[in-house]
Amino acid sequence: MTVCAVTAKPSRSAKSPKGEVVYSYAMLTINADDHPLMRLFHKLTDEKRMVMILQDNRYQDWLMAQPEHSTTFMQPMPAEMLLAISTQPPNSPFAK
Repeated sequence: MTVCAVTAKPSRSAKSPKGEVVYSYAMLTINADDHPLMRLFHKLTDEKRMVMILQDNRYQDWLMAQPEHSTTFMQPMPAEMLLAISTQPPNSPFAK
């Protein structure tokens, strides 16, 4: 199964000080306070958030949804469908 994090199309562009065009994007996030995996990635006192993820068979439904129905897609991806891999450098105090 392929999944994709939902990102918005470029919401705006601007010119950098060097004159290059720079695009801004937005990522839709949802509350993850109760998510078994994603709640582990934030400080205890911080609100837990996760990127909204769509299964590939829902892309077209999302793109064609009326705004008032778009919130029905904003459900957390089940933890068993996600994979978390540590990327701590070997000399990190958090590495095992």
